[in-house]
Amino acid sequence: MTAPGGVGYIADIPEDGVWRRLSPRMLLIHPVREIIRFLPALVTVVFAGRSGGQNWWGLIVTAVAVGAGVARWLTTRYRFTDSQVQLRSGLLRRTTVSAPADRVRSVDVTASILHRALGLAEVKIGTAAGEKEMRLNGLTTREAADLRADLLHRSRAGGVELSKEPGPVEPERQHDDGADVELYRLDPSWLRYAPFGPSGLVAALAIFGLASQVVQDTGLDPTRSGALRDVSGAVLRAGTVLAVAVGVLVLLVVVVLLSLLAYALAFFGFRLTRSRGGETLHVARGLLTTRAVSLETRRLRGIELHEPIPLRWVGGARLRAVTTGLKGDDRGMSAMLAPPSPTAVIARTAGRVLRLPGELRIPLRQHGVAARRRRWGRAFGVSVLVAAVLLVVAWWMSSWWWVALAVLAIVLAWPLAVSRSTALRHQVTDRFVVGRSGAVRRTTFVIERGGVVALTTRQSLFQRRVGVCSVMLATAAGSGSYEILDVTTDRADEVLDEVSGGLSRQFRARPAN
Repeated sequence: MTAPGGVGYIADIPEDGVWRRLSPRMLLIHPVREIIRFLPALVTVVFAGRSGGQNWWGLIVTAVAVGAGVARWLTTRYRFTDSQVQLRSGLLRRTTVSAPADRVRSVDVTASILHRALGLAEVKIGTAAGEKEMRLNGLTTREAADLRADLLHRSRAGGVELSKEPGPVEPERQHDDGADVELYRLDPSWLRYAPFGPSGLVAALAIFGLASQVVQDTGLDPTRSGALRDVSGAVLRAGTVLAVAVGVLVLLVVVVLLSLLAYALAFFGFRLTRSRGGETLHVARGLLTTRAVSLETRRLRGIELHEPIPLRWVGGARLRAVTTGLKGDDRGMSAMLAPPSPTAVIARTAGRVLRLPGELRIPLRQHGVAARRRRWGRAFGVSVLVAAVLLVVAWWMSSWWWVALAVLAIVLAWPLAVSRSTALRHQVTDRFVVGRSGAVRRTTFVIERGGVVALTTRQSLFQRRVGVCSVMLATAAGSGSYEILDVTTDRADEVLDEVSGGLSRQFRARPAN
């Protein structure tokens, strides 16, 4: 492949404009995936056919799934031109997706266990916001690596650095051996943070939902199982309290085991590196399905540090990039710079990503008395409302359990209010705008001042009564908008002036003479 100016990058990538099919080895993967997609219908048909003596219906569904996989391979083609990567797919409805090489923001190379066995990989190319993500599913591992290097090289050649005044560069970044600089590597002992994330509960709910669907489709009746009836009968005879305790314990064990499994599958071998020249961040991870994501540092607008409950209780946090070009349902995973790990490690990694001389330690300003009162008032207001509903239920059902829950709701309001008021902070530095908020899902964002494209102040009726407002930072990266909650109106004006370099003053309303 050659650049428009004639400079060669990767010679192994053809640039003749000829439409090509993906690797024929995908004929061993597409049918398997289609069968998995048709699995609920296939299970239903097999059981229905077995009871009716018509076993051939299962073969028909399998043949349809395999045929759909073969048709997908036959109708998918791609090609490389001087300036684009193009993908054409569809049988009845033709779709052509183009990715301009100079507008590539991210390249994600994923290989499932089937792909790895066949020497294949899937390449996801992220371009500008609003454009559809391109997926080349079926390149060889060598082609995928060459394409990633070429696209990132082209994009760098046609781009401009975001920050004209980058921060200090850590000494470890200077290497002469051509190797990438390691910013983060997962320690196996950090697997202990897995049970304190949502992955186990999500996996348990997914398995329960799938099992319920299979039971419903096949007409199975678990109550007919003699072993299950014996176990449930023994537990019920021991008493209701013991039955509930056993159920909770079993659920807890299942969630913990699934959390450990999900963490290991997703983050095994997690490694974050920066290219020697500092142009690209590389993330590699995965046990069965490997994934390698490359993000251009000039597209990086900042970071998000997440400390949700209960991960915060055990001193853990996770780190995500605020960058452009990430789309789709898995954007959060693509932007992951560090999985749940010790908070000190996350702070050190954030400092390295932002090219700070040490850990991410920026002194943050409190928001004042009015903001703290709003946090306390909202926490106790919601708790009182919940407690009132629970007391009504207790009176209606004549049960003291609901009264206990009402008291618990009031008691929990105190630590919730303390946590929310303590977390509410912000700061504006020479390079960054920093904001932190949240009790249950505490998030700290650090955004490049040069990456803020618009500033807005928002003030509700209740905020106006106490003299506070919220400052909205609009950016083309990450979630698109970041909010500094409940600062005084004078401080909001200061933030606008500092971030905009004084330009906001001309748009501010002035009192009449």
